[in-house]
Amino acid sequence: MLTRNSLCLFLWILFDGGLLTPLQPQPQPQQTSAAEPKENVIHLSGRRSHFQRVKRGWVWNQFFVLEEYMGSEPQYVGKLHSDLDKGEGTVKYTLSGDGAGTVFTIDETTGDIHAIRSLDREEKPFYTLRAQAVDIETRKPLEPESEFIIKVQDINDNEPKFLDGPYVASVPEMSPVGAYVLQVKATDADDPTYGNSARVVYSILQGQPYFSIDPKTGVIRTALPNMDREVKEQYQVLIQAKDMGGQLGGLAGTTIVNITLTDVNDNPPRFPKSIFHLKVPESSPIGSAIGRIRAVDPDFGKNAEIEYNIVPGDGGNLFDIVTDEDTQEGIIKLKKPLDFETKKAYTFKVEASNLHLDHRFHSAGPFKDTATVKISVLDVDEPPVFSKPLYTMEVYEDTPVGTIIGAVTAQDLDVGNSAVRYFIDWKSDGDSYFTIDGTEGTIATNELLDRESTAQYNFSIIASKVSNPLLTSKVNILINVLDVNEFPPEISVPYETAVCENAKPGQIIQIVSAADRDLSPAGQQFSFRLSPEAAIKPNFTVHDFRNNTAGIETRRNGYSRRQQELYFLPVVIEDSSYPVQSSTNTMTIRVCRCDSDGTILSCNVEAIFLPVGLSTGALIAILLCIVILLAIVVLYVALRRQRKKDTLMTSKEDIRDNVIHYDDEGGGEEDTQAFDIGALRNPKVIEENKIRRDIKPDSLCFPRQRPHVEDNTDIRDFIHQRLQENDADPAAPPYDSLATYAYEGNGSVAESLSSIDSLTTEADQDYDYLTDWGPRFKVLADMFGEEESHNPDNVT
Repeated sequence: MLTRNSLCLFLWILFDGGLLTPLQPQPQPQQTSAAEPKENVIHLSGRRSHFQRVKRGWVWNQFFVLEEYMGSEPQYVGKLHSDLDKGEGTVKYTLSGDGAGTVFTIDETTGDIHAIRSLDREEKPFYTLRAQAVDIETRKPLEPESEFIIKVQDINDNEPKFLDGPYVASVPEMSPVGAYVLQVKATDADDPTYGNSARVVYSILQGQPYFSIDPKTGVIRTALPNMDREVKEQYQVLIQAKDMGGQLGGLAGTTIVNITLTDVNDNPPRFPKSIFHLKVPESSPIGSAIGRIRAVDPDFGKNAEIEYNIVPGDGGNLFDIVTDEDTQEGIIKLKKPLDFETKKAYTFKVEASNLHLDHRFHSAGPFKDTATVKISVLDVDEPPVFSKPLYTMEVYEDTPVGTIIGAVTAQDLDVGNSAVRYFIDWKSDGDSYFTIDGTEGTIATNELLDRESTAQYNFSIIASKVSNPLLTSKVNILINVLDVNEFPPEISVPYETAVCENAKPGQIIQIVSAADRDLSPAGQQFSFRLSPEAAIKPNFTVHDFRNNTAGIETRRNGYSRRQQELYFLPVVIEDSSYPVQSSTNTMTIRVCRCDSDGTILSCNVEAIFLPVGLSTGALIAILLCIVILLAIVVLYVALRRQRKKDTLMTSKEDIRDNVIHYDDEGGGEEDTQAFDIGALRNPKVIEENKIRRDIKPDSLCFPRQRPHVEDNTDIRDFIHQRLQENDADPAAPPYDSLATYAYEGNGSVAESLSSIDSLTTEADQDYDYLTDWGPRFKVLADMFGEEESHNPDNVT
């Protein structure tokens, strides 16, 4: 069965043997077009001796198949045929490629192609397949394999869709007709190149007459002028997109567009009423908010921001107004204090205007409004008021206690005019020096004042109403203590003046000034002069400069330091206050050596030696030599005394009192050069010295008979014997004498190394046992073994 989408096959071949005849083409649908045959080079063996260009034996156009086919039979696609097929059943047709066997099948004998299932162009628009004619008997291809395409022909099975919907847009209010709002776009999945299935047309289903849409582009625009946000702010527009060019039977899709009118400053602020009444207590503090007024602006955001101003007029300077940024209200604040007794009401005007104006709406009129504010002051029971904000008083020091120095006054300004009581704020510093009369407010001294101790007092006075003691007010009192001239002037700083030996008469050597612990009044002067006893034949004089300073002036031609080094000059200083106070100040003047220009060279003691020609360096060198000589003499005397002391203890033979101290650690068993133990080993040595050498005997010492000490006497017997001799010796010194004797025990595993218990002669001693004591005694064993080898007595 042929459909309108079937493909007509045009087959022909030029072959001079006449084996294949061309197949007449089948009729094809109007929508399809024939494909041009492709040329190929075919080698024909057995009939020609050379190559000849021939055309392919079979060709065809593209095949088309309808999508979404719902028939009960497979959909016929087309037919393949080769001119080698004589209808004898010797040719077999095969199909391979996309969907071969699963989507498309071919009749192996006739070459008919069918689609065995429904296709969707939006899923796969075309299939590429390969066809071949094969000899049934030999299974060899009769024709080269050729490729062809089966396209799925679109039908209108997809409606337009708004992929970005729903949409949100905005447009300023009061926009003109045709103002751009938004562009929407719908997508149709059908084939845009075939028919009208994908041609979309836009229209508005809901939202007229406020907006319009371009049917082709989908651009939404305003359709009405002067749409007011304050009337309606939100609009919901329903847009439809329909394919098939909007014709009947086309598929449609819809979306919603939410359009908001944005605000512009097209409305001025307006007060809801023309007069605002406020009541304010007179006790309201400065800067406090006393009321709020509000102008209404239907605009939104910054277009609704309002600025309030007070129009100059009655009471306008007492108040101020600011804008609350959150509520856009005008807050009226107090700039100055209110007084009910002075003025009970105030009236002024307030103007409200927009901060951000739009020039497009200036023609609508001024964007501001004016309202009247009337403020009534309420009477409040107030504390008393002092006549001055600060009281300043003066009093002389040493004024008698109880003297009145001033008074304060406070008054109740309320209608009741209550009486006032005064008292000192006891928290201040001046509470113990002054008192106040509670009724009259007079201040008197309570103690004697001393300006030099405290020159100023600052404290507070509190006034309270008798009718309401809780209502109080406070004022500061400043009392200055005036000075009484009770201290004499003195030299401001202690001066130590120097004068050169070569000074000339009339030379100013020092300028002095004076200071007075009293508070000097303006114009007070100090005078300087010499005391009467120093004015007789003075070496110096005082020159008063009449500006509270004076100069010390020389009266002699040169001064000799050898004759007098220091001069003491008494200076009398007087002040000009009453009563006059004066004091005598003694200045010390030192004579110094100076050069020709008057520069001081030296005022020290060494200046006396300068005429001899000795410089400071020379004096230091002489003193240093003297110190070195004294150190040498002291060292020499100490050495002589030490040498005399050492001669009494130089005997190495007397082992009784010869104590040798070694302050280092020996080398152990291998050290044989540390000390000589022969004296301990040979007791006969001590018999040669009979007289004590540590002291000089005062009387003749008779010789004592001592028993002979045997060579092998134990050291304990020796010590005991010497102890008895010293106890019985009449020539022994009367003072305590320390005699140190040492005894080595027998507790060592290696036995004693002392020579005390050794034989009297070295020849009788056998030292072979030292080799058995280990490597530590190897040196000692070698040493004594070597002595035995060299001893001639051992040679047999």
